[in-house]
Amino acid sequence: MNGQDIMWTDRLTTALFVVVGAINLVPGFVAVAPSQITTAYGVSIAGADSADLTVLLRHRAVLLGLVGIGLLCAAFIRSLRVPALSAGAISMGTFLLLAYTTSGLNDANMRVARIDIAAFALLVLAAVLVLRKKA
Repeated sequence: MNGQDIMWTDRLTTALFVVVGAINLVPGFVAVAPSQITTAYGVSIAGADSADLTVLLRHRAVLLGLVGIGLLCAAFIRSLRVPALSAGAISMGTFLLLAYTTSGLNDANMRVARIDIAAFALLVLAAVLVLRKKA
């Protein structure tokens, strides 16, 4: 590859990490805005078990936020790329596995799954570019 191809590939890789990082970071706001849980996931946080469900979903939001921050950092710190790719793939991959092996999910959760499919595809492309550069 010539210098211009390397620069283009580096910029694309950085952009992919930023986009996938942002996709993972956005749900993290549920941690500080639990009123958005119903909008995000289509589940009611009212009722007898609402406190338990709210804590679990807010904790999920924190973990997604951490993955998002890791991916955003990896966009600019090359040494973090492989660990961030791994964390992102495990996070999104397990959600997709659970979502598509569980019947009866609501439309909001299926929307989240479709977004994760797109983000996972972008993450795979980023991984190909990172691994290609290492070779």
